[in-house]
Amino acid sequence: MGKFKYLSAYILASTIYISFTSFGIWTYLPVIFSFGFIPLFELFFKPNETNFSDEEKKNAKSNNYYKFVLYSIIPIQLGLVILFLISFQENLLLTEQIGRIASLGILCGIFGINVGHELGHSNKRFEQFLGEILLLTSLENHFLPYHNSGHHYNVATPKDPATARKGEILYLFWFRSQIGSYIQAWQLENARLTKKGSSALSFYNKMIVYTLVQIILLLSIYFIFNFQTLTAFIIGAIVGILLLETVNYIEHYALLRNKNENGNYERVKPHHSWNSNHIIGRTILFELSRHSDHHYKASKPYQLLDYIPKSPQMITGYPGMMLLALIPPLWFKVMHKRLKQFQQTINKI
Repeated sequence: MGKFKYLSAYILASTIYISFTSFGIWTYLPVIFSFGFIPLFELFFKPNETNFSDEEKKNAKSNNYYKFVLYSIIPIQLGLVILFLISFQENLLLTEQIGRIASLGILCGIFGINVGHELGHSNKRFEQFLGEILLLTSLENHFLPYHNSGHHYNVATPKDPATARKGEILYLFWFRSQIGSYIQAWQLENARLTKKGSSALSFYNKMIVYTLVQIILLLSIYFIFNFQTLTAFIIGAIVGILLLETVNYIEHYALLRNKNENGNYERVKPHHSWNSNHIIGRTILFELSRHSDHHYKASKPYQLLDYIPKSPQMITGYPGMMLLALIPPLWFKVMHKRLKQFQQTINKI
């Protein structure tokens, strides 16, 4: 499949389009596809541990195709969000409303936040702006300042709200991570502006701009459509945010960095993030599941991320692991056993 495998994201977009234009069980098609079809198929496909050769990496790095695939997500995301708002004016059964809201949540989580995350890591302001647009549609703009300047710096330490602690239940983690990251985003922006000698109470503060733009978006939905549509949009965005936090939960669960003799934490290494090489989840999520290398070298674009043998491995792809996390006793049984095995391996190295 090569580079064209990333076009599989369009399959997900197609299921969401069907959800927003159909009725009955079809409104749940993205849910069935993402958390039924993909986890089931990943049980039958072995993880793909293959990395690019040096020559392939060189070609992939200079090939604009990979950027254009990301860019194409922006009109798809915006178009589908608008379609959702329009489609919610139809006379829908409650079950159909729930199906479309759940589909919007998947759209926000996978396209809005995940692709926004990838573009937000770019050092080009234009691409960061595209990431901000995607995150706006998911009401999660604070993710960028927190993630880039907070999470990547404090990951796998108690300072990071997005690092799940051993024995922590997913449902409590949702609140701790989302609230903690939001507070840190304000703190990081205030510190950045103070260091530059600028006022934190100005439009140079990204958090102030993000807040105002989100308010404008919500008011626009209310006045153009109605309160019911606004409520549906907010719930859908919340579903997307919960998907993000569930991914955060599984990515760093119970992994901690050691302190050195100076009292500082060791450098972030590949074994501080759980990794998955399951190919379907990898391509749909633009290699997010090769998370060990992403944290080891955050500047790498998605197509260049490697499998690192020393990194801890998930038993399946992200969708399957997310479903497992929803059942805490089963999650703890599986992951604590895997964590113990991995720690024993690391200690031998």
